[in-house]
Amino acid sequence: MHSSPPFNAPAARRLRAALGMAPGHVAYGLRAQYGLIVAPETVMAWERGEISPTQAELTALAGVLWCAPGELLAEPVTLREHRIARGLSVDDLARRLGLETNSYQRMEDTGRWKGNERQSAALATVLGLTLAQFVSATGKEDELADLLRSAVTTRWQAYVKPLAKLLPIPKGHLEAVLEQLHGDYQSRMVATLSWGGGGGEAASGDAGREFLAEIVDRFWQLAGGAS
Repeated sequence: MHSSPPFNAPAARRLRAALGMAPGHVAYGLRAQYGLIVAPETVMAWERGEISPTQAELTALAGVLWCAPGELLAEPVTLREHRIARGLSVDDLARRLGLETNSYQRMEDTGRWKGNERQSAALATVLGLTLAQFVSATGKEDELADLLRSAVTTRWQAYVKPLAKLLPIPKGHLEAVLEQLHGDYQSRMVATLSWGGGGGEAASGDAGREFLAEIVDRFWQLAGGAS
């Protein structure tokens, strides 16, 4: 059973007020337009953040409030949350990605994306994901961090292919980002060692660990995929 999507209670209250509707009007609209029996008290509880509407209730509420479902959600994180924010059914999204519905549903349920490069690019496009959102939604944050650490500490060229499989990003752009990231890391290590009298290898190790701890953020800054 799925949990409720991340509901944005203040947004629901603001949208209702902007339409000049009372909670009773919303409850009536849910019943008249969508056949959902929801008490005005429940609408008020949604707006106070005490409980969250189900996916069906959220979709209907968006219709009553004349807004997109995504406007009633807090910042989406998972594939399911991004899909709901776009107002897409599982069938719709699977069809657009060229996947069987059951195959996509399993990936959404487990939080582990297994689509190929073309399907990954389509997923990012259809759901309007930034690269950072794509990595988070597909459960690949740890894998990305591990690959980037290896790329900057060894030969970055060896990690272009695995990273290209992971991210829907043009190969040429990826190569340029990895080369710069590798250069930044190696320059920092050399500079730290050349300072002298400041701890030598110990200082270099601290600088390296600091860089590697921030490797994903540095990657997004260079790749331009976090906005």
